[in-house]
Amino acid sequence: MAKIKRALVSVSDKQGLAEFAKGLSGLGVEILSTGGTAKALADAGVPVIEVSDYTGFPEMMDGRVKTLHPKIHGGLLALRDNKKHLEEAEKNGIKLIDMVVVNLYPFEQTVSKDGVQLEEAIEKIDIGGPSMLRSGAKNYKSVAVVCRPQRYGEVLKEMQANNGDLSEATLSSLALDVFNHTAHYDSAIFNFLSPRLNGEKFPHYLTVSPERVAVLRYGENPHQQAAFYRDNSFKEPAASNCKVLSGKEMSYNNYLDAESGIELIKEFSEPAIAIIKHNNPCGTATGLDSVKAYEAALACDPVSAFGGIVVSNRPLPEKLAELISQRFYELVIAPSYEGKSVEILTQKKNLRVIELAGIDKATRVPEIHVKSIAGGLLAQDRNVSLFGPDGFKTVTKRAPTPEEKDALEFAWKVCKHVKSNAIVYATRDRSIGVGAGQMSRVDSANIGIMKAENAGLSVKGTVMASDAYFPFPDGIEVA
Repeated sequence: MAKIKRALVSVSDKQGLAEFAKGLSGLGVEILSTGGTAKALADAGVPVIEVSDYTGFPEMMDGRVKTLHPKIHGGLLALRDNKKHLEEAEKNGIKLIDMVVVNLYPFEQTVSKDGVQLEEAIEKIDIGGPSMLRSGAKNYKSVAVVCRPQRYGEVLKEMQANNGDLSEATLSSLALDVFNHTAHYDSAIFNFLSPRLNGEKFPHYLTVSPERVAVLRYGENPHQQAAFYRDNSFKEPAASNCKVLSGKEMSYNNYLDAESGIELIKEFSEPAIAIIKHNNPCGTATGLDSVKAYEAALACDPVSAFGGIVVSNRPLPEKLAELISQRFYELVIAPSYEGKSVEILTQKKNLRVIELAGIDKATRVPEIHVKSIAGGLLAQDRNVSLFGPDGFKTVTKRAPTPEEKDALEFAWKVCKHVKSNAIVYATRDRSIGVGAGQMSRVDSANIGIMKAENAGLSVKGTVMASDAYFPFPDGIEVA
């Protein structure tokens, strides 16, 4: 247990601060504070001692130096059961500080603004805040460190119930919060500065620090626990920042399917529909309108579409909502919904209806993508290109006709998003047969044909796309 007698309060985010500080003061806690925070507390009627009055040093250098002082860090780091520490504190006029309430300069909010300048970002790199938090967290058995306003209520409630004391379980939990928070903060700074200061594309330590948004019901399988984390610096329309309008909460597999469908639909500037199942496109089509595109996409593989997802890169009209509601899907994604489309879709209680603004005009952002393996990560450039550096090159004696070239480009857009080994049969505006994820490319070629035939379609007159070369002619001979 730790008795809280003196607290240092210095925050950028003043959400809930006045109520928390009044509660501390009501318990007899002496409050030290700095600058704008001290003024906000005084204006709220909370007794407060300015840090500059306590240390005997004024804030200086435009506020860059104010809490970096032995009277602050000595008060946080002194071990309460160490006689030498306590004697040195008394000799140097250092009072013990039992609580730090600090949240950091809003670096991430600053750099998320369009056109932010390097100098502005650098001024939002907090130095004193992380130093105080880490000093307090290092001495967590005696010092409470509160870095998130969301925890004010529980901390105050426990103190009120225990005559100003906090349990070791609470103290250790608060300390872990701090180390987690400062690690994320430093990661955000590095990731912003690295490309601007000519850092390596693949740095010595890869800093990946997304924020937990939700604990999911389960993972890929019911016996696996799972959570969803978001990189708040990523602004491109994506599964990570979509808005769920109705339906059940998103599952682990929903996010994976949504990612697959959204990334595929971004390949098209014209109206397009993709139907995804287990991260693979069952059917994809473009058209003059979304309804016709949906009907063509569904015709490719109506059996596999059961339980899949539908993604549109255009506002979803009522007529399409009615067609979608006639079948079982897990979720629907569109940039917006026209008329009563949402009302029609929400009649299917378990159907997740998702709005993803900007998906119709999204530009892919180059970044590093990571994939986890046991004990490590693999990192590579995000695949934002449709063709390689040499572009679309004809290597046969006969060049494709304009219609064949359009069909080949459509097939290649779909094939890029089919799991290897991948074979796609297509015309210029729709997939006809998809062979996905086989160990043998010949099997994928056969499955694509079988899928087309099962749907009452024919691959005759289509083009074929493969996600890798044919080492032998057998796959082509199958076609």
